[in-house]
Amino acid sequence: MSQTPIPQATSPLAMWLDYLANIHTSAIDLGLDRVQAVATKANLTKPAPTVITVAGTNGKGSTCALMEAILLDAGYSVGVYSSPHLIRYNERVRINGQDLSDEKHAQAFDFIEKQRGEISLSLFEYGTLAALRLFQTEQVDVVLLEVGLGGRLDATNVVDHDVSVITSLAIDHVDWLGDDINVIGFEKAGIFRSGKPAICGQPHAPATVAAHADDIQAELYQVGIQYQYALTEGNTWSWSHGSFQLEALPVPSLPLPNAATALMALATAHLDISDVNIVNGLNQATLPGRMQIIHRQPTVLLDVAHNPHSAQYLVERVKQQYADTRIHMVVAMLHDKDIKSTLEILAPLASAWYPASLTGPRAATADELCQHLPQGQEKYTSPVEAFEAAMTQATAQDVIIVVGSFHTVGEVLEHWQAKGE
Repeated sequence: MSQTPIPQATSPLAMWLDYLANIHTSAIDLGLDRVQAVATKANLTKPAPTVITVAGTNGKGSTCALMEAILLDAGYSVGVYSSPHLIRYNERVRINGQDLSDEKHAQAFDFIEKQRGEISLSLFEYGTLAALRLFQTEQVDVVLLEVGLGGRLDATNVVDHDVSVITSLAIDHVDWLGDDINVIGFEKAGIFRSGKPAICGQPHAPATVAAHADDIQAELYQVGIQYQYALTEGNTWSWSHGSFQLEALPVPSLPLPNAATALMALATAHLDISDVNIVNGLNQATLPGRMQIIHRQPTVLLDVAHNPHSAQYLVERVKQQYADTRIHMVVAMLHDKDIKSTLEILAPLASAWYPASLTGPRAATADELCQHLPQGQEKYTSPVEAFEAAMTQATAQDVIIVVGSFHTVGEVLEHWQAKGE
């Protein structure tokens, strides 16, 4: 009897990702002992002369992208580690604004595999260590590390970083971090370092953030206290820290609170950055899946908002730009998110709903979404099916918003790119 041939992965990276997804007991495994041991053995705890680590419920990717654009304009070589990705794993590591090849990722995974010995690592831990290896071998000047989950026990926290950032604080990842905002504040403040700058972009942050900074004698810079920002006339904004002030700054396409936080982080990092670099970086910074417009007539807007905090920001931006416009809401979410509250916040925007199911162990079904939507909604088996339905029903003057998850936006964006429109 002939044996069925074993399917071959399409690239060395695909083979690695398939292998790594199946060798550890769980996809998320908070704790630093295992990853710290491998990072120390492999000499990866300081992958660049300057490292900035960014935690937060929302806004991590935008804050990193803003800092990245400013630093690149200033002539620095910059590495960014972020997650999750929208379409390809390679998006998780950028060096000087570019994704790296499958081969380089595979080489980094191979290095970590040799270093770990008998130590078991989750896929995220592998990915974090491999990213640190890539930054080290590419000899970047500055590394921007985006925390995956929480902060204190996240794999990125094994790094000896120079500046810590919390972008925002809200209740999310309840299964892992709980639903107590003070506990969440403490977990994210776990990235702070004694005697080093710690930036908090959340107004009126829970007391645990300042208390932890005080306990370990970190230098806390709190928005509204140590630094301020405000919109000004002529579609510009100002930013100040003590006696230092920047005026008439261009409003970026990414969220303004994150831009203010990015400026405070860079101001404390002892890097050579000019006002011109800041202006250019603010003008140039973009990030896929954040208020991203991929088509006009109808306008198609992609946003990864997936919890009440990010949904509220999206609603405010859309109301400013698309008042009195019919909006078609394509939505699919993960079941461990606050579906009810997120949909309630989005509801005032929606003229029509297109609820879709995602796939995978964390996926919510369209039926689950419809429990919190007006009765009689048509249900769709995938975000792409829902999106195509919206495209057939929208007029040229309408807006289609694709929202709810990185998975939702990623599937639609990949579909759109494949169509080549």
